[in-house]
Amino acid sequence: MSLRINDTAPDFTADSTQGTLSWHDWIGDSYAILFSHPKDFTPVCTTEFGAVARLADAFAQRNTKVAGISIDPVEEHRRWVADVEKVSGKPGGFPIIADDKLEIAKLYDMLPAEAWLPDGRTANDTATVRTTFIIGPDKKIRLQLIYPMSVGRNFDEILRALDAIRATEGAPLATPANWRPGEDMIVALSLTTEQARDKFGEVDEVLPYLRTIKAPA
Repeated sequence: MSLRINDTAPDFTADSTQGTLSWHDWIGDSYAILFSHPKDFTPVCTTEFGAVARLADAFAQRNTKVAGISIDPVEEHRRWVADVEKVSGKPGGFPIIADDKLEIAKLYDMLPAEAWLPDGRTANDTATVRTTFIIGPDKKIRLQLIYPMSVGRNFDEILRALDAIRATEGAPLATPANWRPGEDMIVALSLTTEQARDKFGEVDEVLPYLRTIKAPA
């Protein structure tokens, strides 16, 4: 069965560049981002992991842990980190999970269940593996993104989506297209306009079903 928004993210235990990692325990009371890539020592993946390294402080400020994963073993990950650090100019301080038996890739529907990686495999053998999950402290999946192998991810967008998820968590609010922190937010349809005014103050009724407020502090 495919994973969906609000499903519990499957738990697992796996080796990583920071030792054995028990996924749910490692997340703890933080948000978490799990992002997969086809193979170590490939060009697009190196730029992506470099982008994540440069955003380390931004994720930490948002109580969010980040982990990468690919079908390579830990020894390969550790060698590859030097290239990531060279490209990014930053230390690769987040764990990279080893999934050389495809167990996690299959658990998270990152590639077809019948996929098999022969010896001498190349990145083309795992073309479907460029997947991103944002997971909440309750271990529920908040977001899924899947990119083709030829397209590097926009981690600024992933950070923006994380901000939107956190801003609307447990509140009768939504964010409009291209929203950035501090911009106006949309009142959920579960509230009447009067209820929204009681809760948030001034409400701009653009349309009967499109009402905005200033972003709460």
